[in-house]
Amino acid sequence: MGHVEAAHLEYYLPDGRLLLADASFRVGEGESAALVGANGAGKTTLLRILSGELAPHGGTVQISGGLGVMPQFVGSVRDERTVRDLLVSVATPRIRQAALAVDAAEEALVERDDEKSQLDYAQALSDWAEARGYEAETQWDVCTTAALGLPFETAQWRQVRTLSGGEQKRLVLEALLRGPEQVLLLDEPDNYLDVPGKRWLEERLLETAKTVLFVSHDRELLARSARRIISVEPGPAGSDVWVHGGGFATYHEARRERFARFEELRRRWDEKHAQLKQLVNTLKNKAAFNDGLASRYQAARTRLRKFEEAGPPQEPPREQRITMRLRGGRTGVRAVTCENLELTGLMEPFSLEVFYGERVAVLGSNGSGKSHFLRLLAGDTEQPVAHTGTWKLGARVVPGHFAQTHAHPELAGRPLREILGREHALDRGAAMAALRRYELDRAAEQPFDRLSGGQQARLQILLLELAGATALLLDEPTDNLDLESAEALQAGLEAYEGTVLAVTHDRWFARVFDRYLLFGADGRVRETPEPVWSESRAGSAARR
Repeated sequence: MGHVEAAHLEYYLPDGRLLLADASFRVGEGESAALVGANGAGKTTLLRILSGELAPHGGTVQISGGLGVMPQFVGSVRDERTVRDLLVSVATPRIRQAALAVDAAEEALVERDDEKSQLDYAQALSDWAEARGYEAETQWDVCTTAALGLPFETAQWRQVRTLSGGEQKRLVLEALLRGPEQVLLLDEPDNYLDVPGKRWLEERLLETAKTVLFVSHDRELLARSARRIISVEPGPAGSDVWVHGGGFATYHEARRERFARFEELRRRWDEKHAQLKQLVNTLKNKAAFNDGLASRYQAARTRLRKFEEAGPPQEPPREQRITMRLRGGRTGVRAVTCENLELTGLMEPFSLEVFYGERVAVLGSNGSGKSHFLRLLAGDTEQPVAHTGTWKLGARVVPGHFAQTHAHPELAGRPLREILGREHALDRGAAMAALRRYELDRAAEQPFDRLSGGQQARLQILLLELAGATALLLDEPTDNLDLESAEALQAGLEAYEGTVLAVTHDRWFARVFDRYLLFGADGRVRETPEPVWSESRAGSAARR
């Protein structure tokens, strides 16, 4: 069993700004705790400090029981790493060191097959055995079979970039949950997982005896798996940490009560301050005509000075106030029409009509063609979607596409204020006002590619708003959004006067839709009256 404890952590950004201020919390043995907070508040930085990747500028970290870490990049690996490389990267330090030694010895043996190289290779294999590397390979065989359906011997040299994001996540989660480390730090483990994968993760988090601290914005996962919530709260002088001892069901109410207490303490302090100042002024005027009150006047001054030196109560954390003004506009009655549409190699022909004002959730497993469908409707010309059959948008339908990958090379290197100025002719004041509504004003001079995933998602939504899209094509829009941003998006969609098609694996978000399309792994497109996350249930619920 293990635990993780942070005490009075401080961390400064390279530009000198204080990101984390006096962050303290503890996750006890066997607990599953969620780390939540605004995009850019410092959650990933905090995990990197806990893992030892970053050194704090103040405070201490204590971890017992061995540490396993899932970095945020898992799910988006596109380099030359193999499955074996990925599994080694999340193994124990001793396994990682022994694996690197074996790799180096093998390369040396290929370059020069002499006696020294042979001896070095033999020693590296001996060290691998001593580090329990062969036992690790046996464990990895279980992991690759569960995640990929392949034994480790077959899967180990496969490049990770050939795996889907969900397969990458599942593979690393299998390795960490089955591994010897008793403390796990998981940075957005649910991203890229489809709903069956999310449910699998929820079950594993509930049944594991390990101590787990995970970052997530998935409200359903938080509600089902987090026994306590550790909230990173941005404040006037860096982010603080508040621990809610209950689960997600009571988190929002407890947080509202906490903010109300801050306001009440400040109100009482202001009232007391005003009373002391009035007393000092009253005694000052009276002491001018009565020497006997001079001592009371001096005592009152001293009392006021000490009160002011002690200072007001702690400043409350800064609440995010995100307002998304997605307006839309009236279009033809039929917003989208598909006739015998077939996405080549992905699905069988299907026909579909989507009417003005409808909210349509597009559901299905990874790789079933959902994102391709939205890209086709968006008119993607850079990567045309191969298809047969016909499709068309209705009169006055202006599509606005939100890309899951946030792949916008045209925005790379460009500051946000400059993007709004050039793309939408906003002057500085108007650009800053728009960014402020999306809580992006503090990042106005940062280039797009330097933003967090959640900030990039918010900017994408802002650009759709400014473009006046009358049909929103949203591909996993809540994946990187923090809780407040996801709720602001839902509120924005409720007020939106247009049509919405959204690919989502977010069960909480899916509840606000009124039609559901299920893209099956068998290539068929079905319509269901309610969200269906398991294709075994689709047959009984389907209606074409």
